[in-house]
Amino acid sequence: MIAATHLGGSCDISVLVTDGTIALLNLQAQIDGLQPDVSLGHATIESRVALIELFTLRGLVLGHIADYQQAGEMAEKLVHDAIAEGTAFVARARTRAVFHRFADALEDVDRAERLSLDAEITNRERAAIFQALGRYEEALAIREEAADRRASFENVAALVGLHAERGDIDAAERMYAESRRRYRGVSPFPLAFLDFQLGLMWMNKGRLDDARTAFDAARRRVPAYAPAEGHLAEVEAELGDIESAVARLYSLAVSSDDPDYAAQLARILGASGRAHESRHWCRLAAARYDELVACHPEAFADHAAEFWLAAGANPDKALKLARMNVAVRRTPRAYDLLAQAVSANDVRGERQADFGSEAAEKN
Repeated sequence: MIAATHLGGSCDISVLVTDGTIALLNLQAQIDGLQPDVSLGHATIESRVALIELFTLRGLVLGHIADYQQAGEMAEKLVHDAIAEGTAFVARARTRAVFHRFADALEDVDRAERLSLDAEITNRERAAIFQALGRYEEALAIREEAADRRASFENVAALVGLHAERGDIDAAERMYAESRRRYRGVSPFPLAFLDFQLGLMWMNKGRLDDARTAFDAARRRVPAYAPAEGHLAEVEAELGDIESAVARLYSLAVSSDDPDYAAQLARILGASGRAHESRHWCRLAAARYDELVACHPEAFADHAAEFWLAAGANPDKALKLARMNVAVRRTPRAYDLLAQAVSANDVRGERQADFGSEAAEKN
């Protein structure tokens, strides 16, 4: 079992990978290189799939929902143009899964398999979807079989996030160390994502110092990695470093079209007594969540519910969204969010009853 203080600090790996800022520039150059041919209809199916994956990757790193939407649109068109190609259906399955359209994504994976796509590829996609749905045992069986068959970095690393979500700390740390040993690439992105997964686990377990170390390791690998920066800010705020948290979130709230950062900023500012500033970011987050829930309800019900429970201060709206979220993904986190929403509404009902009783007594 590795110590959390060592996460991301091993120089034997760090010196072998590309600088995170340069890697992001390279990613943009790849997009710029492929996009003209794809736009003009001159690209191969492989190039179109690659461009979809690059947009998805950039969206993940920078926290840009517009990139996910662009990838989704390209995937829909690819399936239309290449209806007999299994790779097209897998590409669309991935974009649908991003927006939590899991049933549709599984149908695409099944279709790809019927088109004779390699079962190793389709099983990997199924495992990711099962994990997102909270079907952990099914996902674990697929992931472990893949790692037993071929203990590559990708197969072992996939077990890190799965064990972390299941709360199996020892297994997650063990797989983290093993996957790090097996990494042979030069891109910093996979290692940053690995550190991020461990950071989420520590944060969910309340081990905030360990979470801060892991998120900071991910951010140092890829300085523009928005989710790592955002969660690092959340942890800093919990540890009392409010100014650092606010600075990080302000930058993200300005640069990203994801309302999570504005929502967290509003919450932290409000808790710090800076109500006027909080209201500004709260209004922006509320409008953006409403817009996104209208377009992609499955994908944003959970984070929107969290916002309405906290800075948004609308427990009834939060409860509706939390129920919608549980209908899509039956994960421990989804059930916990629903319980919080139910509790918040119960408390509000009790307060309203008390207020009504006081008003009646006065009259």
